[in-house]
Amino acid sequence: MFSNVGGSALIDVNIIFEKSSIKEGDKIADLGCGRGGFFVFPAAKIVGKRGIVYAVDILKNVLSEIKRQAKEENLNNIVTIWSDLEIFGATQIDSNSLDIAFLINTLHQSKKKVEILRESIRMVKKEGKLLIVDWKKIAAPFGPPSETKVNKEALKIAAPKLGLHLEEEFEVGQYHFGLNFTKM
Repeated sequence: MFSNVGGSALIDVNIIFEKSSIKEGDKIADLGCGRGGFFVFPAAKIVGKRGIVYAVDILKNVLSEIKRQAKEENLNNIVTIWSDLEIFGATQIDSNSLDIAFLINTLHQSKKKVEILRESIRMVKKEGKLLIVDWKKIAAPFGPPSETKVNKEALKIAAPKLGLHLEEEFEVGQYHFGLNFTKM
């Protein structure tokens, strides 16, 4: 489907899109999309003109670059949104409106993981998906420090209390785990 984008073979993009079941017409958000919008652009092509991809980040220069590239590629279904995901209700996306939200390599960057989860869940509609991909808590020659990595088991235990049902746990690469949740 897609070659690994972003110059990285660490995360298999194809697995992420397969597990999310993203399709034409979907309304999705890449929360903490990061430089290059590695998942934003392939997602925009899948959802097509009837769908929307929100590229959400706290870094305005990242969003400016995504907006420029989207215009260059004539992808009018990409909407950039500046937000602090640690603040509930701060993201200018309606509650219960997203078919799918991605948190890919986002949670490990914050000490306020629960707040980010609450804000992400707020935007996903009932029976919509929240796909989380982050670094495994294993020793690696690169990546974030171990103490900032997400405790996958704690996340799985907390999920029902946050209104999520774990549909599937999957491998995304040697250094990353994937969790596919449905909002109850």
